[in-house]
Amino acid sequence: MKTQYNDDISLIKALKNEDPDAYSFLLRNYHHKLCVYAFSLTNDNDFAEDVVQNVFINIWRRRSNLKDDFSLKNYLYKSVYNEYIDQHRKQKSILSIEKKYIDGLSMVVESEDESYLNKLIEIVKREIENLPPRCKETFLLSRKEGLTNIEIAEYLNISVKGVEFHLSKAFKILRNSAQEKVQTILFLLFGNNSLTTCTP
Repeated sequence: MKTQYNDDISLIKALKNEDPDAYSFLLRNYHHKLCVYAFSLTNDNDFAEDVVQNVFINIWRRRSNLKDDFSLKNYLYKSVYNEYIDQHRKQKSILSIEKKYIDGLSMVVESEDESYLNKLIEIVKREIENLPPRCKETFLLSRKEGLTNIEIAEYLNISVKGVEFHLSKAFKILRNSAQEKVQTILFLLFGNNSLTTCTP
């Protein structure tokens, strides 16, 4: 029979008492949700799994340091975010401009519920897919591939002004869906390449 815990206080107490049922309960209730959230940050299933696994390992290792009266749910999601940032920093050096958007992401994560960011990412993805063909192509060459406006103009055989027009149009559409968080979401989707050219 699976052990049930009525609240965070009883669950945390059981974890601190090294109760394996408490750890199993934590895994059953949060592993899949955290993997979905981690994937929204990483866009990589294996990376997401590693992040979540590290979070659960660290919780068990540090169980004796858990506070008795705090939200485990919030703690888990914030731990996934922090682990993602730690791993991200290990994989690549962070430019000052990149750190700006990582800090912005932190504010989004801390100020919204756990489903908000994932919904926002899906909305932006959908809006990108629905951009007019040439506008979408120009936008992806800029943000996904990291090409400069001049390189895009040469590749598409259009003027630099034409490139700027398509990028401005794309950002106007995306801002309507993500507002001030659009650049943070683009950083999550495309990484450093989304920051290589100036935002129109």
